[in-house]
Amino acid sequence: MAAKKSEQALVGEWRAMLALQARTLGELDRALGPHGLGASDFEVLDVLTEAAGERGEGCLRVQEIASRVHLSQSALSRLVARLERDGLVRRVMCDEDRRGVRVELTDTGRARHTEARPLQRAVLSRMLDRAGK
Repeated sequence: MAAKKSEQALVGEWRAMLALQARTLGELDRALGPHGLGASDFEVLDVLTEAAGERGEGCLRVQEIASRVHLSQSALSRLVARLERDGLVRRVMCDEDRRGVRVELTDTGRARHTEARPLQRAVLSRMLDRAGK
C-alpha cells in the first residue's frame, strides 16, 4: 500500500500550487493589461465565448459564470459592471425568469477576446509547462 504523504509534504505541495497560481495571475495581468483586461476579466470573456460555442448563444446567468470563474457572486457582479461600462458585455433579463440576469458578449467583447486570447494561452502554456518540469 502506498505510503501517505507527510503533513509537511502535503502543505508544501499546497503552497507551491498557490505560488504558481499567484505567479500565473501576475503574468496574465501583465500580458493582458495592454488590451485593457485583467486575468479575471479575460476569464469571464473566455467563459462567455465557450458558452457561445456550446449553446450557440454567448450568454449565461451570473450564477453560471461565478461557478466557472471561481469568484464570489459579489466580486463577479462588480467585474461584470466594469465590463459592461467598457462595452464588452451587456446584462439582459432572463425571458424564463424575470428575476434572473444573463450576461452576454458584445461584438466589442468578442473582438477583445479574440485579440487577447493568443497572449493568454501563451502565458498559460509557459507557466504550466514550467510547473510540470
